[in-house]
Amino acid sequence: MIISGACHYFRTHPDQWRTRLHWLRLMGLDTVETYVPWNLHEPSRGEFRFDGIADLELFLRLAAEEGLGVILRPGPYICAEWDNGGLPSWLTGRTGLRLRTSDPGYQAEVERWFGELLPRVLDHLETRGGPITMVQVENEYGSYGSDTTHLEWVRDLLVEQGIDVPLFTSDGPEDFMFTGGTVDGARATANFGSRPAEAFAELRRHRPDDAPFCMEWWNGWFDHWGDTRHTRDASEAASVLDEMLTMGASVNLYMAHGGTSFGVTAGANYEPPGAVAGGSFQPTVTSYDYDAPLDERGAPTPKFHAYREVIARHRDVPALEEFDEPLLPETTLLGEGTVVPLAGVFDVLAAAGREVTAPGPLSFEELGLSHGLVRYRATVRGPRTALPLSVDGLADRAQLVIDGRVEHVFDRNHPTTYDLEVPASGRTIDLIVESMGRVNYGRLVGERKGITGAVLHERQEVHGWAMTPLELGELPDLSGVGEIAGDGAGFRTFTFSASAPGDSYLDLSGWGKGYAWVNGFGLGRYWSVGPQLSLYVPRPVVVPGLNTVVLLELDDVGAAAPVLRPERVWR
Repeated sequence: MIISGACHYFRTHPDQWRTRLHWLRLMGLDTVETYVPWNLHEPSRGEFRFDGIADLELFLRLAAEEGLGVILRPGPYICAEWDNGGLPSWLTGRTGLRLRTSDPGYQAEVERWFGELLPRVLDHLETRGGPITMVQVENEYGSYGSDTTHLEWVRDLLVEQGIDVPLFTSDGPEDFMFTGGTVDGARATANFGSRPAEAFAELRRHRPDDAPFCMEWWNGWFDHWGDTRHTRDASEAASVLDEMLTMGASVNLYMAHGGTSFGVTAGANYEPPGAVAGGSFQPTVTSYDYDAPLDERGAPTPKFHAYREVIARHRDVPALEEFDEPLLPETTLLGEGTVVPLAGVFDVLAAAGREVTAPGPLSFEELGLSHGLVRYRATVRGPRTALPLSVDGLADRAQLVIDGRVEHVFDRNHPTTYDLEVPASGRTIDLIVESMGRVNYGRLVGERKGITGAVLHERQEVHGWAMTPLELGELPDLSGVGEIAGDGAGFRTFTFSASAPGDSYLDLSGWGKGYAWVNGFGLGRYWSVGPQLSLYVPRPVVVPGLNTVVLLELDDVGAAAPVLRPERVWR
């Protein structure tokens, strides 16, 4: 019986990995599970990254030192509420590619990626004295497709590359999911949140020789912007855990520690037309707290203690005192304090540095942009009476700027038009287009960002575009960027002092929509629609003395300075 917990290395600062892993062991877990996001490790084709927050091998070594086994889920598709389900945008932006199928072009890229990744994990397999006990074949494939030839190919590729620990698949406990997502030679596991007896009965009906294993026990849930926060009662969740362990089933808590989708890495969901939500794009918030037993800053919650009590009924658990120093002393919190304004407002796109022209608007992928902003500029010839201006194929949000003022906001969920009158001299329009997370689940995985269709004035396409892209995966270089008048949309800089590094939350209540960095580290997106109103500031990014905060505010909200608080702020 395996009692595991999900903790994604890429959602926690690497200086905090050991503490998170230690708390998992103290809860009574014997294994940690993690995905591997391809787009983190290969942000540009052929440029691989395995350092810092992408140092997978360090995470594996730390897990072994804590006495934890590792369940590795390398994808190549991972879902995980992660941008594009982990697939790189440079890959999914290619035309004609059939993702997650036996398409030769797609499989060639997967084979090239696995050829870089898998040799790095071979020495960490249990068969070679390492912690990795199981490796997944693809991910929840039955929720997507039925190309069993592709599943068999992924399975064989893992084996050919040297993976000799047990393989597995994971799917929801439904007929179509098990029949589409399972493959010979890989143990079938189930993903669910409740009613384990029913789920395991369905698993047994399809795979009678596979012992019951819940690979994703959803003991909490994630949140979307503009939605309400999801929570789950600790005692109710603990009773379901006890039910599974009493059955002798193995279980992986999803999540045991959720962490944060730092920067621009959070994904999105999409409810197709006819569903309850009715054809809506649902971007995921920055926090991946997940109402997990270890909260976003790694502190134990009531769920932690409830689960630990349940696990102790089924096996011995370590003493909570088993650590040579306090894990989360209150002194690590910065406490409350105001962030002091440092300078004025800087032009949103002054740091972009390049312009691309084309007859029609280009997508972010065509511009070589992963996530950020693009200013689309064109001039409409006149004279013309007022006619509706619309954006066909918008992903995800566009501000219409005329003569330096935001006149209208277009949104993919609520298609609208703007009546644009054009004088004889013509009218120049700017569309400042922002991307949110790419869809990470379902048929829209691999969607393009920006303007993927056309801008229409009535029925006529507007041609002659100059596009200025600004990547926001990292803090743009603001040196040499001048201030602008007033309190319009743009970059704002602040400072705060710290006597020592500590965790905190940057409260952005009263602000509009944008991005935040502390000392150049991307905290993530913020948005006044909630439910998340503050961003987690990890202790390792704070330095003794003066610290710098940069906000990119898009909605022209001249709010007071943000505030550091010791607790998360939810709407």
